[in-house]
Formats: sequence, structure tokens, C-alpha cells
Amino acid sequence: MAQDTIGKTFGVALGVCLVCSVLVSAAAVSLKPAQEENKALDKKRNILMAAGLLKAGESAGADRVVELYENVEARVVDLSTGNYTDVDPDTFDARRAALDPAQSEEIPLDKDLAKIKRRAKLSDVYVISEGDRVRKVIVPVSGKGLWSTLYGFLALDTKDLNTIRGLVFYEHLETPGLGGEVDNPNWKALWDGKKAYGDDGAVKIDVLKGKVVPGNPNEQYQVDGLSGATITARGVKYMLEYWLSEEGFAPYLDRLRDQGVS
Repeated sequence: MAQDTIGKTFGVALGVCLVCSVLVSAAAVSLKPAQEENKALDKKRNILMAAGLLKAGESAGADRVVELYENVEARVVDLSTGNYTDVDPDTFDARRAALDPAQSEEIPLDKDLAKIKRRAKLSDVYVISEGDRVRKVIVPVSGKGLWSTLYGFLALDTKDLNTIRGLVFYEHLETPGLGGEVDNPNWKALWDGKKAYGDDGAVKIDVLKGKVVPGNPNEQYQVDGLSGATITARGVKYMLEYWLSEEGFAPYLDRLRDQGVS
């Protein structure tokens, strides 16, 4: 009499599946702390790159990142007032808060230039010191590109809170070689020294379709576009326009101008 039956076959298969699922679950649980640590380290690394404390493409180990990050003070700000809060920046997650109706607000369609629909009422910000002086302020930015939402950090010089010192993106799904060129060190280098606001206080930074014409009156507000990635480039322009406006960090930056950076 045949020993193999359909029932036995399914039983063995089920047993293998159960064992594999247990092993995968155990691995996921055991690896989660390491994954969270690496995620936090990568965030710090990108903040340091935006601040110019790490060069694009520079290989820096965990110890080096931790050492450099001693120059960074994380704070949580109320976007409507521009005032700092007592919320712990180590536990605050703006992306998670944006999904909670109690901690976020819907953005009116006519003001949602970044196309993110909702934003948290609070945001993390980062104050960068060199020696005993505060040199830069970094704010998180996000907005729709062609295929994904881009998440990044924008650094502003504290001398005028208008001069851009860096723009980096740490998460996106844009097409490599096209929209993915937001990660190109040569393109990122173009942002250093550009101006975010015009003389009238309106957001004026622009990402062109083509190249910036040297010597033109608006050169200081313009950055070269991304070849073959017009929609991604436009997304970068609009996300900055949103986050630098009254809907975003303008109240915070105005308060810093009035009261000083501390």
C-alpha cells in the first residue's frame, strides 16, 4: 500500500511553512533593533551632509557620524507659531504624526504645492553649531516627484536665514539616471549659495527646465534642471515653495530673524 498520500503531502508542506514562518518572524524581531539603529544613523548622516559636515559620497563609520553629530541640536517646533515645543525630538516622528488626525491637519488643495495632502502640526528641526557659534538651521522637506514622495533636508545659513547651504534627499523612488539625479553630488553642489527668498520676502528659489544663464538677474535664485526629469525637478521646486511658505517653516524662520538663533 502506498505510504504517500495527498494528506501527508499537504501535512509536510504545512509543517515546513509553519517552521519557515516562525524562523522569519524570529529573525525580523531579532533584527529590528539593528534596523532601527541603522535607520537613525542614516538620518544623522544625511543631516550632516545637508549641513556640509559630511561631503557627498564620503564614507563615514558610525563613530565618525556620532562624533560629528555632537554639533547638531534637534528640536521640535510648532509650525503655526514658529515656537519651540517641549516634545522630545528623539521620540517624535513627523511622518507618523501626519497620519494621525489629532496631530496633523489637511492641507487645502490650493495651498498643497508639495502634493502631500496632510502635514503634522509639529516638525523636527536641526540647529548646527561650529565651535561656539550657530551656523546653520536644517528643516525637513518633502513633496511629490514623478513616481514617489521625496524626503530630504534643506540647510539655511543663519547669517540671513535665506542663503541655502545644502539640499539632500534620503528617500525617494525616482528613476535612476533621470529623477534619481537628485542624488548626484554635482547637482547637489549647485544649491550652495543660492537664495530662497526674494527682496519682497516671497519664496523665489526656482529649478529650471534647462541650465541657468550666467549673469542673468535671477541667477542667485535659480538651479539647473534635471535632464529628462522635468516633473521631478518641478516637484523639488514646489516642495521648497511650500515648506518655505507660511504653511511650512516661514513662521519659524521669521521668529529666528526677530529673536535670533539659539
